[in-house]
Amino acid sequence: MSQYIQIEFKNIEVEQSDLIIAELTMIGFEGFEEADKNLKAFIPTSDFDEVAVKEIATRNNVSFIQSTIEETNWNAVWESNFQPVLVDDFVSIRADFHEEARGVEHEIVITPKMSFGTGHHATTFMMIRQMREINFNNKIVFDFGTGTGVLAILAEKLGAATVYAVDNDEWSILNTKENIERNKAKKIQVEKIDVVTGAEQFDIILANINRNVILDNFSALKNRLSVGGILLLSGLLEEDEFVIVSRATELSLTLNKKLLYNNWISLRFSH
Repeated sequence: MSQYIQIEFKNIEVEQSDLIIAELTMIGFEGFEEADKNLKAFIPTSDFDEVAVKEIATRNNVSFIQSTIEETNWNAVWESNFQPVLVDDFVSIRADFHEEARGVEHEIVITPKMSFGTGHHATTFMMIRQMREINFNNKIVFDFGTGTGVLAILAEKLGAATVYAVDNDEWSILNTKENIERNKAKKIQVEKIDVVTGAEQFDIILANINRNVILDNFSALKNRLSVGGILLLSGLLEEDEFVIVSRATELSLTLNKKLLYNNWISLRFSH
């Protein structure tokens, strides 16, 4: 059985926990458990970079306790901690073992696995809020970094003609396909890719990833955006705003709206 490194942060606020999880995910951590202002994070011993973890802890002004454990059923941990998400009266995201939500426009039922994008994270929450104000009727949509497929599924529910959902993680692709089937979505094409390529034009592009991936693919995303189209971004920290907006301006994109939530931002551009 494989061994894992567990690091535990104690007495941290929700906002800190969100930031730390996002940063740890980017360096290979694949399991998280939150309870009573405590956060536990797990990574295979072979992938553990103590220096990188210490840098993250220092940036967030927290300390951690490190220990070695045997391999754990992360999906069971994730499922046991999964709670329904409500984005205003617009969207409910729940697992099939939760009660049906009432008084919301759209409900998405997902299998709660560890793919990013269940709606719990501030960035997904803001993407959904922004999507409420966008006309998806008969639009061609590109969901770059689909995670669990939640945004792609919502795009179809909002009237998209077709949705092209991609991710570079095989686990996310499998989970997205499962969630598409569970929600009886019929207009979503799923593919595993690492970078944006091709020439097909999209009316709306959704990219809830992170600053570096967005910057690496910014030109390609703009080239795939139809004239008059909308580019909706998140996965960004507040301090990322200047570099993202500057690059967007260079690409002749116009900032139309910004949302801020728990130090995270979502930016909506038009072409």
